[in-house]
Amino acid sequence: MTPQPLLALDQLACGYQGQAVVQGLDLALHAGEIGCLLGASGCGKTTTLRAIAGFEPVHDGQVVLGAEVISRAGYTLAPEKRRIGMVFQDYALFPHLSVADNVAFGIRQHPRQANVVAEMLELVNLPGLDKRYPHELSGGQQQRVALARALAPQPQLLLLDEPFSNLDVELRRRLSQEVRSILKHRGTSAILVTHDQEEAFSVSDKVGVFQQGRLEQWDTPYNLYHHPRTPFVAGFIGQGYFLRGTLNTAHSVHTELGELHTPTAYPWAKGSAVNVLLRPDSIVHAPDGPLKARVTAKCFQGASTLYHLRLDSGCQVEALLPSRLDAQPGETVGIRVAAEHLVLFAA
Repeated sequence: MTPQPLLALDQLACGYQGQAVVQGLDLALHAGEIGCLLGASGCGKTTTLRAIAGFEPVHDGQVVLGAEVISRAGYTLAPEKRRIGMVFQDYALFPHLSVADNVAFGIRQHPRQANVVAEMLELVNLPGLDKRYPHELSGGQQQRVALARALAPQPQLLLLDEPFSNLDVELRRRLSQEVRSILKHRGTSAILVTHDQEEAFSVSDKVGVFQQGRLEQWDTPYNLYHHPRTPFVAGFIGQGYFLRGTLNTAHSVHTELGELHTPTAYPWAKGSAVNVLLRPDSIVHAPDGPLKARVTAKCFQGASTLYHLRLDSGCQVEALLPSRLDAQPGETVGIRVAAEHLVLFAA
């Protein structure tokens, strides 16, 4: 039997000043899972998070936490009664309170307040900093204090709104992994909002891709990358791009890169025009291969280099090749397609 989700959004519609920003949203998060709402600015992910928190009313549908409806049209349970913790983008620490007092803010009536504060600071690796003030901390330390404060009341669900966006690249990568480890250690369910794909994939068990207020796909990072359900998800995830082709058999398609094969059977008629999803790692270097392409631009990325290539036909593709190749713009290189399976969409 499939367990009941901890959080369920059923045909949710919400927005601002009577305007629906998010519509028809269905989503389920189970206990102990970390979910992520991923998309460009203005797509509705933060609006959804605020509706879950109770900061925005629901126009239609409902938000269910545990077995309780906490939002529906005409009814919004007060945020402080939801047992939901929140970590804001700017951390929202109280500047006049010490670290310990910030962490204790939501548990002021707790009989073991001092012990809980000490446990939280140990959990987020900030022991001994309890008497400092927010301005005396680094950005990463402030983020840890915000997390400790949100976890101290033992919320059923933790919401994180772009929590690492104010940090430098290396620190946000390290801290995002620390946060995942902390949440998994405590068994805390959480939903994160971000526009960073690497962050979403490294932290989350489930990711929802948003486009203009609609959830395109809610799935594991693996399935989003290898089994996208819509052309938007296919192009949005992993630097995907499309190559026009013609279906030859249920398992093969003719393209400007040759005859490509896939174990997946596609039901369209022979000769159907299709769009073939390719990603830069689908193209590999093949010095002796018959397929040649001219380098038009390159972007060095350390262990690999992203090449923009043009075929003799004028078709343009991208390839992520080992940086030791070091081909220059104007040079010709041999390539081949090395995708284990193809994802096709009707053109």
